[in-house]
Amino acid sequence: MHVTGIIAEYNPFHNGHAYQLRRIREERPDTIIAVAMSGSIVQRGTPAVLDKWQRAELAIAGGCDLVCELPFLFACRSAQDFARGGVRLLMSLGIDALAFGAESDDLGHLRALAAAIDAPETQERTGRLIREGKSYAQALTAALQGLGFARGAELHEANNILAVEYLRALRGTAVTPFLIQRRGAGYHEADLQELASATAIRQALRTKTPDWTALAAAMPPGTLRVLQEAFPGAIPEPDALLRALKLWLLTLSRDDLMAQYGLPAGEGIENRLQEAAGRAKSTGDFLQGVVTSRYAKSRVQRLIPHLLLQTPRALVAAADEKGPRYLRVLACSARGRLLLRRVKCESPLPLITKVGPFLHSRDRLRLPELPLERQMLAFDTFATELRTLTLPELSAPDDFTRSPRFFKP
Repeated sequence: MHVTGIIAEYNPFHNGHAYQLRRIREERPDTIIAVAMSGSIVQRGTPAVLDKWQRAELAIAGGCDLVCELPFLFACRSAQDFARGGVRLLMSLGIDALAFGAESDDLGHLRALAAAIDAPETQERTGRLIREGKSYAQALTAALQGLGFARGAELHEANNILAVEYLRALRGTAVTPFLIQRRGAGYHEADLQELASATAIRQALRTKTPDWTALAAAMPPGTLRVLQEAFPGAIPEPDALLRALKLWLLTLSRDDLMAQYGLPAGEGIENRLQEAAGRAKSTGDFLQGVVTSRYAKSRVQRLIPHLLLQTPRALVAAADEKGPRYLRVLACSARGRLLLRRVKCESPLPLITKVGPFLHSRDRLRLPELPLERQMLAFDTFATELRTLTLPELSAPDDFTRSPRFFKP
C-alpha cells in the first residue's frame, strides 16, 4: 500500500489544490492520499473560512482519501513547527511520500537550503542578526544570502518557505519528497482567476456582495456551493475577536501575560500588546501597533488565538517533544478506509472518530490534570469554540457532537 501525504489548510479548497491532486494521481495512480489539515484556526492565526468538516469533505470530493486534523498546538504555529507537526502526524499514518507545492521547481536547491539552515555558521549568523533587531525570517534569509545559499527573494515566497521546512522535517526519514511547482497567482495576489490564491478568494468573501461568477472560475463547483450556502452568516468576521482581545489584554497583569505561549521575556512585547489594545479600533490597527522589525505581522497575528485561549508555554513545549498524540479523522473516502484499517492495527496513536469517548467537555475544567493527548485535544475544541464566536450567526460548536463523514464508493 502506497500512501502520499499532504499538509494543507484548504482555506478554502480551490482549483490550485485540485491541480496538485491531479498531479499526484498522474505520478502515483495507485496511491492513497492522506492529508494533515489545520482545524478551526489556521496557521496564520485566523478562523478558517469554512468549518473543518466542510473543508475536509470538499477535500475528499476533490480527490483526497483521508483527512485528519492537525492539532491546534501545531497548526497555529510558525512554518517550522507547522511542518514538523504535520510530518510527524503523517508518518504515523505510514506515508512513503510527501507532496507539496512551491514557487521553485528546483528540489535539489530547496534541499540544499534545508540543509544549510541547520549548519552551525547559518545558526551563528542568524542569532547575531536577531540580536541586532531583525525578525527570525529576516535574519535567516540574510544569513543564507550572505553564505551564498539563498537566491534573491525566494525565501520571501510563502510556499518556498514551507517547502524548505517540510524538507527539514523529512531529513533522516525514508519518506520521498514530491515537489509540485505552484501554478497561477502568487500566494498574496488578490486577483480572481482560474488558479487564484486562497488569499484572493478570502478577500472576495469579505465584501458585502461577492462576485460569485469570478469566484466560480477559481474553485470546484462543490466549494462554490458550500461558500454560497455559508455566506454571510457562517463566514467569520475579521474583527469579531477584537473586543475580547482588548478586554483580556487590558485586564491581565504583566506576570500572567508573560506566562502565555509566544511571549519571550525581556523583549517588551507585552507592553506593545497592551498599548495597542488600548488604541486599536480594528484588528488591523492592533497588528500595526504591535508590529516591529523583530515581530512581523504574521507572528503577531498568530499570537492572537493563543492569547485568547491562554495556551500554556509548558504545554506547547510538551507537544513539541512528543508530537501529535492522536489521529482525528474528519473525512474519509472508501479507499481511505483501507488505510484506516491498517492504521488501527499498526499505529501507536489512537484513532479518534468521536471526541466524546476520549474527552468530555467537563474534563476541560481540570485541564492541567489531564494527560498530554487530552490537553492537546481540548485545545482543538477550544479553537472550534473560538471560531464559532467569529460567526455573524452564532451556532453551537460541533466538536462533541460531529462525526466524520465516510464517503461510499
